[in-house]
Amino acid sequence: MFLVLFFICLQWTPCLFQPTTRTYDFKVQLKNVTKLCNSTTIVTVNGMFPGPTIYAQEGDTIIVKVTNQVAYNITLHWHGVKQMLSCWADGPRFITQCPIQTGQSYTYKFILTGQRGTLWWHAHIEWLRATVNGAMIIYPPTGVPYPFVFPAEEHVLVLGEWWGSNVATLEKSANASGGGPPLSDAYLINGHPGPTHNCSGQDVWTMPVVKGKTYLMRVINAALNIEHFFGVAKHKMTVVAVDAEYTKPYTVDNIIIAPGQTCDILLEAHRGPSRDYYIGISPYMSAKVPVNKKKSYSVLRYHRNSSSLSSSPPVIKAKLPRLNDSAAVLNKMAFMKSLNSQLYPANVPQKVDRNLYFAIELNQEACQKGQTCKAPNNTRFQASINNITFQVPKISLLQAYFNNIKGVYTTDFPDNPPNPFNYTGNSLQNLQSQFGTKVSVLKYNESVQIILQGTNLTSAENHPIHLHGHNFYVVGYGTGNYPGPSNFNLVDPPSRNTIGVPANGWVAIRFIADNPGVWYLHCHLEIHLTWGLSMAFLTLNGNGVNQTLPPPPPGYPKC
Repeated sequence: MFLVLFFICLQWTPCLFQPTTRTYDFKVQLKNVTKLCNSTTIVTVNGMFPGPTIYAQEGDTIIVKVTNQVAYNITLHWHGVKQMLSCWADGPRFITQCPIQTGQSYTYKFILTGQRGTLWWHAHIEWLRATVNGAMIIYPPTGVPYPFVFPAEEHVLVLGEWWGSNVATLEKSANASGGGPPLSDAYLINGHPGPTHNCSGQDVWTMPVVKGKTYLMRVINAALNIEHFFGVAKHKMTVVAVDAEYTKPYTVDNIIIAPGQTCDILLEAHRGPSRDYYIGISPYMSAKVPVNKKKSYSVLRYHRNSSSLSSSPPVIKAKLPRLNDSAAVLNKMAFMKSLNSQLYPANVPQKVDRNLYFAIELNQEACQKGQTCKAPNNTRFQASINNITFQVPKISLLQAYFNNIKGVYTTDFPDNPPNPFNYTGNSLQNLQSQFGTKVSVLKYNESVQIILQGTNLTSAENHPIHLHGHNFYVVGYGTGNYPGPSNFNLVDPPSRNTIGVPANGWVAIRFIADNPGVWYLHCHLEIHLTWGLSMAFLTLNGNGVNQTLPPPPPGYPKC
């Protein structure tokens, strides 16, 4: 009901909705589902896969009580929510909280400040986000319309991966092997593998449309380890927002969307009912590693007025880039710019107080006695930033900082790679890294620039890097080693919370450290996070209560 009424409000404006408190009850439960001929028990929220969608307005207070009814520990992360002065609600395990243990509950509370569009939520512990995830739709304030054509309908599309076994054991098996992750059995759209997989002819999500109308597709990539090309057969798509930030509209045949990212797309239904049109996803992987190459499809189906028309019309397949088409990925990045209007300005930091250079590396650890080592040359895979492989602590970093608990972390995370080299060449330097729980300390309101530098160690991959607690401006990017800031866009760069660092390339991002707390920065390919491709920022308090992290809320989980 809220969704329908809100559409009317956006179209005709005078409405009674004001920022309010919206309360949700999330029960983490087991559910038995059947995919690809196999019955599997998965962890879900409220028995739903994907989980329930949160609908809200900019400025709303969100309260979610999470009760853990399964045998696994759980935390939830509200991906892309800025969490202004609510770092305790951010959710990554042992970064901002200890896990919610079996039989226990924790209530997350946060305000949706200065954001509108599509975000999402997911488990942030082990690999449970494969099945514990859902959308978060934030509408603009009352009386403020979309800065684009008002759609006839909106549809949420959650992309994912499917394994025919218990995903809670996937991380353990990957860690035990020391090698690569187990390949998924299928890719999913809204929990469905689509008609081209064995035994899945009826397991298809269908999007109904009417010729002549325009639809808003809110696309979320919740996959664990795969970036996806996404497109609709014989239909152009106009991108109007990414990561809950409006963009200058641009029209493309397909998009690239990495795990963690969201994309809002306008689609004009200009065809007709004599055909069905596939909504397709296909994997993108720049590295020469094993990948499930099979595409998955949903169906765009036009309304049929005549019973004489076939109920199973011919289907047109979507044309998508090839598996390793890194040029297509770079090309897509070139289109994206912030809307930068009077109502939605791009407040890009013009000066930089803190320059950081982060080399993103896949490493190989020497095999020790008693270990299983299935990486090349009898080694084990690990990953690092500036040669530091993040070691997850046993107590949350935020709790340790707030309570001044010693020995949990150190504050000496390096600003630059300790041993500079030709990052995108064929050098075999720095194949091994050091374990550590290190944070980088930021002063309140510092303007920060990070050069995220991809490397060619072990393999050259596109790394989707996510920063918690902030959006950032993508002011530059390119291939090879970072050459300097000569071509930075400081006028209307895109604002994001997750950005793909090009294979054998770099990205420059800028943000203001205006949110006190501990904020995780990590690769959103889950296997890379497991291997240690992460670090954390500790942003100090400023002056006064509005610049100071408050105490933890009641019921804060204990380790």
